[in-house]
Amino acid sequence: MQPEIQSLEASAHPPVAHNWREDDHLLSLLAQNARDHGDRIAMRERDQGIWQEYTWNDYLSQVTGFAAGLEQLGVEPEANILMIGDNRPVLYFGMLGAIALRAVPSPAYPDTTPEEIADQLRRDHVRFALAEDQEQVDKLLAIREDYPQLEWIIYDDPRGLAGKEPEGVIAFAELLARGHERLKAERGLRDDLLSRARASDKTVLLHSSGTTGAPKGIPLKHGHILAGVRNATAAGYFREGEVHMAYLPMAWVGDFIFSIGAALALRFSVNIPEKQETALHDLREIAPTLYFCSPRAWSNMLTRIQVGIDESTRFKRWLYNRFMPFAVELERRRMEGHQPTMGERLRRACGEVLVYGPIKDQLGLARVERPYTAGEAIGEDVFLFFRALGLNLRQFYGQTENCALCAAQDPASVKLHTVGRPFPGVEIKISDDGEILMRGDNIFDGYYNNPKSTAETLRDGWLHTGDAGYLEEDGQLVVLGRVSEVVYTAGGERFIPTYIENRIKFSHYIKDVCILGKDRDHLTALVAIDLDAVGHWAQENGVAYTSYADLSQKPAVYDLIEGILVHVNAVLPEPLQIRRFANLHKEFDPDDGEVTRTRKLRRNVIDEHYAPIITALYDGSERVEYEARITYETGETGELKRELAVREVPAAAQEGN
Repeated sequence: MQPEIQSLEASAHPPVAHNWREDDHLLSLLAQNARDHGDRIAMRERDQGIWQEYTWNDYLSQVTGFAAGLEQLGVEPEANILMIGDNRPVLYFGMLGAIALRAVPSPAYPDTTPEEIADQLRRDHVRFALAEDQEQVDKLLAIREDYPQLEWIIYDDPRGLAGKEPEGVIAFAELLARGHERLKAERGLRDDLLSRARASDKTVLLHSSGTTGAPKGIPLKHGHILAGVRNATAAGYFREGEVHMAYLPMAWVGDFIFSIGAALALRFSVNIPEKQETALHDLREIAPTLYFCSPRAWSNMLTRIQVGIDESTRFKRWLYNRFMPFAVELERRRMEGHQPTMGERLRRACGEVLVYGPIKDQLGLARVERPYTAGEAIGEDVFLFFRALGLNLRQFYGQTENCALCAAQDPASVKLHTVGRPFPGVEIKISDDGEILMRGDNIFDGYYNNPKSTAETLRDGWLHTGDAGYLEEDGQLVVLGRVSEVVYTAGGERFIPTYIENRIKFSHYIKDVCILGKDRDHLTALVAIDLDAVGHWAQENGVAYTSYADLSQKPAVYDLIEGILVHVNAVLPEPLQIRRFANLHKEFDPDDGEVTRTRKLRRNVIDEHYAPIITALYDGSERVEYEARITYETGETGELKRELAVREVPAAAQEGN
């Protein structure tokens, strides 16, 4: 039976009526923060070991100066401007400067290949770009040979570029200086730049992951972003004056919402690590009050703790083993409704002084009051561990199309399998075919230059998320996976691969897994182990190895992964249990097109790349020789031959025994 809402004509897409004030936008908030709190720190960046600070007055000066200079280059309203690089103050200032001109920043992931960048430039009709450094500028110069519409490339880091700029390349610092000269010469220009924006203007052009085709442009407006932030604030998700670390990719919606939207609306102190490699070290110096990372990152952090404990003194190991299992079990029981006894509370307080507090301090999480995770299901062991440390870790749910802010777990009613209740201002319902629908002022108004996809996604005032799920009796939302990924075995058994994959990835030993079984007699799995976690396990268990590929094929590692699959099979119905698997010789790689930059599987590419292994999974082979295609950072490709084992999951596990 088709849901009633699907009977709406695809062409019907009435204008969206929002409860916005047109003068309520990011630039007005920036001006207000500079006026009322001008000398307070708005942003800090660690540069060569020293923290460089920017007050709200500095922030405003950088934004208006860049906007004035950028306008001289010919930037007009609605122009899309590429932003590429790691998190840097200049890129944030540049985005706000473009927004002041009613232009639209279009960020890209810093490791995006030249081919992908070229596609984005053409799709978005980009004429201007702001790049972090010489590496990104070189990419853009190579692209410009076939895409001459790219008129200007602006760069931040002068190393390798200063004094040697090709035509059409200019330093941010020079453009900023030009802008400040213009501001001095033109009275009233500063106020004009701060007043041009409207709540209904596009603020940023983000992109879908492109798991099934070309990425779709997702424009978000000032009103969408501020509605999302304020809804989340009303739910206790954000507070004024948070200390935040900006380390997530700038092309991801969460970074824009946290580091710009919420930061401006709630006067966050945004702290930027020196580089991605030092982020965990810098985290301790930053000591944020708000912290988000993916389930995989939390899992990696747990692995670091376990490695550190194993390498510590005998006394510290004794303390850890005395207090940590107790705290995990206590947290498990608390989530089931148990009220700690006086003795348990005293032991918990003692553990806070001796174990839990020092671990949090070492990680840089001692001040975190609002830790979050999202993007996929988090493993039970990982989730319980960090909550046992005393971190009120919670899951939330969102997408780019809804500003990443829709639902989150309430501190008092955390469940492992839910993502919490909708925020105030967000309505959620489930369609007749099980799809999650939502509406609110944070929901986008349609895809960029893509009316067909817009009509499919926005119908009758509701956003069709594409996710399958259900609402529990207490109003908490459970997300099962993508509706488009609902498939059937040859025997007619319905399943969602991502649901099973997420359960398998509860184990920190598995970085990625692809479940196969559509139109086949049974399910099988392609497994990519986590090198850090399995490498540590191998060291502790005397398993010698030389490389990722070598480690993945060790019989002991196959035993380890088999045990994980046995555990997952125990909770799956017999027709959907995994019968065979193979450990891959490498991780799924975004440069090979196997996963998106946000690590979502591109199943059609995986089917093509690993066809011989998939065949071996289903024809009874015990080994398969495979020629792996490798894509290097230069864009060149190579071949690597490997022999991989294929293993049966024990029959007893398939029967749920």
